[in-house]
Amino acid sequence: MLLYRSAAWFAKGLREYTKSGYESASKDFVPDDLEVQVPGRAFMVTGGNSGIGKATAMEIAKRGGTVHLVCRDHSRAEGARAEIIQESGNQNIFLHIVDLSVPKSIWKFVENFKQEHTLNVLINNAGCMVNKRELTEDGLEKNFATNTLGVYVLTTALIPVLEKEHDPRVITVSSGGMLVQKLNTDDLQSERTAFNGTMVYAQNKRQQVVLTERWARAHPAIHFSCMHPGWVDTPGVRLSMPGFHARLGTRLRSEAQGADTVLWLALTPAATAQPSGCFFQDRKPAPAHLPLARTSSSPAEVEKLVEILEELAQRFK
Repeated sequence: MLLYRSAAWFAKGLREYTKSGYESASKDFVPDDLEVQVPGRAFMVTGGNSGIGKATAMEIAKRGGTVHLVCRDHSRAEGARAEIIQESGNQNIFLHIVDLSVPKSIWKFVENFKQEHTLNVLINNAGCMVNKRELTEDGLEKNFATNTLGVYVLTTALIPVLEKEHDPRVITVSSGGMLVQKLNTDDLQSERTAFNGTMVYAQNKRQQVVLTERWARAHPAIHFSCMHPGWVDTPGVRLSMPGFHARLGTRLRSEAQGADTVLWLALTPAATAQPSGCFFQDRKPAPAHLPLARTSSSPAEVEKLVEILEELAQRFK
């Protein structure tokens, strides 16, 4: 079944996830959707110092939004912040140094953040793909700690902050790679099988999609969405998937093309006309499962995932 999923996914990707796929999809875009200004609205972008996150933060800043960059590397983040301010002319760019693989750091950050700031939109963009099994200081597998538990803790902690504001939104940058994975709650930290960083990452992205659907049902005042940016030429892809990057080459999307749907979901009124909890691709809701792939999750499996994450979130608070 995994072989079928992978083959179907790659064929789909060559048609839809490449630069030509974006150019084809963009023919149906409404040009005015992103012709918006957002002064007075606050946006948090994790991993905003490079790649899709930086491209997203830059465009929000150009539209007058207050931007909170949540990054791990201080020197790289300072450089990105300075560049965004210089190019956008927007001084309301704030930097927060947080390791999203460490739950205690996230809880502490949110506790301080909510004393000083408001927030309208959370963009969960940061992620990692570690190709050898690596543990954090808490003994958690690094990919799971960052991509799943970190997103869960940050989003959960910020929901009360978001619910106080007008038109609150949460956008999670997932991946079409999740289409090859069925939710697996029996081995969340990759302890029982041979470690494959690409498949672990895809499983984490499936978990993000499941969580987005769950949050949408539980918190109807907030518009939740997740999305696939396509196959994008980013520093993360070049570092973590050098073979894939070399194979696709100039067929990969630009960072701006990868950020397009993130911006659409974060900025335009048209996005909130769509149901909360959907998975998006190129400004449209997209199926979260391949045909005949048997990747649907039962309510019991979803609740088990949430219970495990909540227990870990509280243990490392």
